[in-house]
Amino acid sequence: MEHPIISEINRTGYPRELSGVENVVTQPECNGIDVFGDEILEGDSVVFDQDNGEVILTENLERYLLEYCNFKFTTAE
Repeated sequence: MEHPIISEINRTGYPRELSGVENVVTQPECNGIDVFGDEILEGDSVVFDQDNGEVILTENLERYLLEYCNFKFTTAE
C-alpha cells in the first residue's frame, strides 16, 4: 500500500516549491570571488585594481582601501 502523498507525487510530480527547481532558477550565476573571498554574483558592482590584478565588490571597496592601500578616512574640518 502506497502513502497518498506518494501516489499524488507519482501522478502529478513534485510541487514546484519542493522540487528545488525554483531555487536553482532564481539564483544569480556566480562570476568569481573578490579579494576578500566574497562571491561575485551576476549583476554585482565590482572594481578592478589594475595595478594588483584584484577584483573588489563595490561594497568592500572602503575595506580594500583601508587594508590594502593604507588609506585613512577622515572628516574635513
